[in-house]
Amino acid sequence: MKFLEVDSLEQLNTVFRWETPECILNGRVEAYSCKSAGSDKKLFKQLESRYTGNSNDLTPGSISPDDLSIISPFGRLDEAAPRKTYFYLLATLNASFPEHDFGDVRPDQFSKQPSLDLVINSVNTTLFNLGNDFIVNRYRMWDILDDLVHLHECDVYSYNPDIDEDPMNEDGYLWSMNYFFFNRKLKRMVFFSVKSQR
Repeated sequence: MKFLEVDSLEQLNTVFRWETPECILNGRVEAYSCKSAGSDKKLFKQLESRYTGNSNDLTPGSISPDDLSIISPFGRLDEAAPRKTYFYLLATLNASFPEHDFGDVRPDQFSKQPSLDLVINSVNTTLFNLGNDFIVNRYRMWDILDDLVHLHECDVYSYNPDIDEDPMNEDGYLWSMNYFFFNRKLKRMVFFSVKSQR
């Protein structure tokens, strides 16, 4: 994944840290082009070998208990397009948290969101309730993201890691929210993350 330097995101990220009486919140929004770098190619080969050799001559639409390892929020991982989406999400996490290796993150730690509007409402509600409506209103976060990835053309995924595998799990960690806005046609990904800690 290639990190995209975007002035409007840099400006947004400079104000994406604030405090409430209960916690300190840190957020970030990053844009990536879905172009493979050296380490991405290694990850892609790992996923290819993990999910292409065990299809057991499956027929489209068939699911048996043995097939559960290939079912995912992206679709069947024995098919190329869902596997590529899974790869892009893992590669984005690797690029965003270079000190961690996300190659073993399970597909079930991601969820495909049913509606962009529900995600926007959830993020806005969280930010507003925690006293940070200016990121949405004054800095026009959703307009910036829409300019970058055409939000209504995106598939939106959330990342819900096991607590012991969460790269944000540090002393005082309370919760985090992590969303990926993936525009397949533009081959672009926006990673949105907010972490709360004491």
